[in-house]
Amino acid sequence: MTRTATTPAAVVLALLAAVAPALTTPAAASPGPGAATPTVEEDRLTLAAPQEILRRSGFDDVREEFGRGLAQLTTYARARRYVADEGRALWRRAVARAQGRGPAGGDLSRDDDRPLYWARLEMTKELRQWQPDFGLSDTQRDALLGSLERSSRGEDSIELPAGKRVLRIVVTGFDPFQLDADPRRSNPSGAAALALDGTTVRTASGRTARIEAAVFPVRWADFAAGTVERTLLPHFRRGPRQVDLFTTISQGRPGRFDVERTNGAWRGGYPDNARESRTEVVPIPAGVPTVTPQPQWTTTSLPYARIVAAGTGPYPVVDHTAVTEIPAGGTTPVDRPDGPTPGSTARAGGGGDYLSNEIAYRATLLRDAVQRPELPGGHLHTPVLEFGPGNTDPADGQVTDPDFVRNRVAITGQVRTIVTVAAGEVA
Repeated sequence: MTRTATTPAAVVLALLAAVAPALTTPAAASPGPGAATPTVEEDRLTLAAPQEILRRSGFDDVREEFGRGLAQLTTYARARRYVADEGRALWRRAVARAQGRGPAGGDLSRDDDRPLYWARLEMTKELRQWQPDFGLSDTQRDALLGSLERSSRGEDSIELPAGKRVLRIVVTGFDPFQLDADPRRSNPSGAAALALDGTTVRTASGRTARIEAAVFPVRWADFAAGTVERTLLPHFRRGPRQVDLFTTISQGRPGRFDVERTNGAWRGGYPDNARESRTEVVPIPAGVPTVTPQPQWTTTSLPYARIVAAGTGPYPVVDHTAVTEIPAGGTTPVDRPDGPTPGSTARAGGGGDYLSNEIAYRATLLRDAVQRPELPGGHLHTPVLEFGPGNTDPADGQVTDPDFVRNRVAITGQVRTIVTVAAGEVA
């Protein structure tokens, strides 16, 4: 997703203006062993739209089944195994549904990313409220919740094949966001991740490429804690299963794709899905490879010229070069259409100053830290996914409509083609 408060080119600001003032409320704290306070995200489960999405996808059975399994556990060791297994099962179920395998579970279109998001929250809420007879410390509960988050997002199940006969690609998407303004929202980057995970594509030269995917939360705290680096580092390091191409993906501007040329080391403070705000230099977690001193900017190594020229689908694809900087020796942010100037301080990358810029910055910084500057990678912004005419008001709108589905399918298909074009350049 993009949020560029400092650049007038960010048309997506029109969407942000509709966000409710309640977004400034602090997120709920993690409960202790005897508490059952849901998080801000879990609280939204009481709304009608999430429950309809779960019911119409068949994912409304997840919480009850997960709770029954928790009730049978007698030790923390068993709980660790069970929670991780159930998280991975949820991810596999969502991927299978998106790729047309198994029962649809309802009339909601298979390409929909939202059942995974809301079902995960049903599970975390159940786990947060669970009070086993053997007792559970705050630390243990937090560890279980972290395991559930990682496993249900595909973060710990990226399995790239070895050998020189196949190219290895990692793509990442995001959860839906801006849900206080409209809880019906979907994120086409998450839908693309589900559609592509575990699939293969063939480049123009005939080379086969395997794609593995994960979906990240829209939460500042998770990024500061290293969720991106923890997920990507094993695949960025040199070895027989090292990634050959990566692209982080998020929802960006209406009506177009953007290949973001430059990423900035700045968090602009826009509230996340937990209603938390962070305005600061992007914090790098301890214990991961990094570049010292921390650079203000990183740059894409995707074959952007080839992608832009390829004619990949119905939406135009833009080589997006704009940033916002404080010039060397200056104090006031300045918009630069052609990238940063020497010695400047970042205030927004091409992808803005929100988590889409940050995941691009983190991934490309990690690429440089493991000394693989030649590794093709960067960030792709999708068009904004919008509901059809007459279905734009969340107060009385439907959770889906034909235009909504058609646009999401088109975006996902074009993402696949863009990734295939990029892989062809590697081949």
